[in-house]
Amino acid sequence: METKIKQFRVVSYLEGWSFLILLFVAMPMKYMLGILIATKVVGMLHGVLFIWFIIALFGASKEYNFGAKFTALAFLASVIPFGTFFLEKKLRPMDNDTPIF
Repeated sequence: METKIKQFRVVSYLEGWSFLILLFVAMPMKYMLGILIATKVVGMLHGVLFIWFIIALFGASKEYNFGAKFTALAFLASVIPFGTFFLEKKLRPMDNDTPIF
């Protein structure tokens, strides 16, 4: 069984990549090439991963007693490009430095 912190790290990683793909691939495809479906598909995937991120954040926060400040900073990291990858550096020691994949 995976720990809550491991689940959160995986979701954080996936959510971070989906955000970058949305910003740097799908949105340019929509606005430069007129391919509207790109943002619909990637946006939906990112939305689902974002909700999953929030659920995993609060699950891990409750189990590991992150505190309000760290939880708020983790949430803030999810809305800043590349933020979840910096969050990963903070979470890795909590999971015994094991790689995500």
